Amino acid sequence: MSTPQTLFALTGRGHAAASLNNATLLIIDAQEEYRSGALQLPGLATALEEIAQLLAAARKQGSAIVHVKHLGIPDGLLDPRGPRGLHLPEAAPLPGEIIVEKRMPNAFNGTDLHERLQTLGHLDLIVCGFMTHSSVSTTVRATKDYGYRCTVVDAACATRDLPTLDGQVISAADIQRAEMIALADNFAVVVPRASSLA
Repeated sequence: MSTPQTLFALTGRGHAAASLNNATLLIIDAQEEYRSGALQLPGLATALEEIAQLLAAARKQGSAIVHVKHLGIPDGLLDPRGPRGLHLPEAAPLPGEIIVEKRMPNAFNGTDLHERLQTLGHLDLIVCGFMTHSSVSTTVRATKDYGYRCTVVDAACATRDLPTLDGQVISAADIQRAEMIALADNFAVVVPRASSLA
């Protein structure tokens, strides 16, 4: 049996990682729910440091930045009226930065994200945020339908432990690894850290 290759490699349709000087930074759901709410993520602190590094670099270069915010359940997960729905201070938007509010995992679903990105004029997106297996993955996969090229920063994303179908638990680290491998197959260039970007 031959050595497995990604679909990008097999089709010759791969692309280089983006750089902040020619891409839009897309930060997905960097919200308080994932630090203090029911959806606490074990890798949040490290991922948030990476997001803050990306944000600082993007702001220094004058790069386009889009913050996606999930409007959750009143008095529940990602409560849009309470503290758990707020942006984490380390990754909060500054005045003038674009905020796109969504109600589904895919940030394109029922929002003007595509129109906002078109206005910014970049084909390349640098993506980070929460949760890797849910909103990050569904949004990155959807970008392919719109013709964008994604670069995902592994260390700037995080997810949580999940129950398996047989009553066991799969760790957040294993989900993160599997999801990054899946995205790198046909949907995004995956780089390890913010410092990997030119």
